[in-house]
Amino acid sequence: MKPKQRQAQILEYLQGRGRTTVEELTVHFATTGTTIRKDLSLLQQEGAVIRTYGGVMLNRDEGDQPIDRKTLINIEKKRRIAAEAAALINEGDSLIFDAGSTVLQMVPHLAQFNTLTVMTNSLSIVNELVELDNDQVILMPGGTYRSTSASFHGSLAESAFSHFSFDKLFIGADGVDLEAGVTTFNEVFAVSQAMCRAAQKIILLVDASKFGRKSPNVVCQLDAVDVLITDSDLPEATAERLREKGIELIIAAPSA
Repeated sequence: MKPKQRQAQILEYLQGRGRTTVEELTVHFATTGTTIRKDLSLLQQEGAVIRTYGGVMLNRDEGDQPIDRKTLINIEKKRRIAAEAAALINEGDSLIFDAGSTVLQMVPHLAQFNTLTVMTNSLSIVNELVELDNDQVILMPGGTYRSTSASFHGSLAESAFSHFSFDKLFIGADGVDLEAGVTTFNEVFAVSQAMCRAAQKIILLVDASKFGRKSPNVVCQLDAVDVLITDSDLPEATAERLREKGIELIIAAPSA
């Protein structure tokens, strides 16, 4: 297993437990204590974890993680959520894709369409769309490139979205709070707000681990979300609260 993959899986492991020991991680990943300590040191430098004596705990204020690491966390859940999201697309739709790691998993499903218009600020998504080699129209807003998320932000990007009207926005989040709404660690979140204003329907893609996490920056209130797609780990009480807000809730079935 490559270090990046193992480090992403360590974060995924911690999301379910909060904290653990180096010894437990060495057993779980069938590797050495030295290897695990190197992984934890790198994760600590990036602010993702907090080292404790003999162990480690998840930093709940971990900030904005690099997109390559985010893509590997909860990857199977993200793929199932993305498949459900792609089922909502119709031929001829105009779409906005945000730069989230779950939205990125939708791109392979777009190979079946030929008359879509897709606007995104994500360089990763543009590169994958080009690889599909079909007749989709791809739009990018321009702006200032941000390497952490491999995406474009700033006033130029925000302004670009204001000139269009799209059928659907597919967007992710770092946290979903029933009161605060859809939130992100990304401090340049104004472009996400511009995306919300430019779309007739907002479709939120988040795995269940994002609920109860409130990041500093609010993208939109939950009342603005039309459809929310998540996984089967979502507590029923939370699901009921979401339905009470008028949100169509889609639960991606677990793998067989």
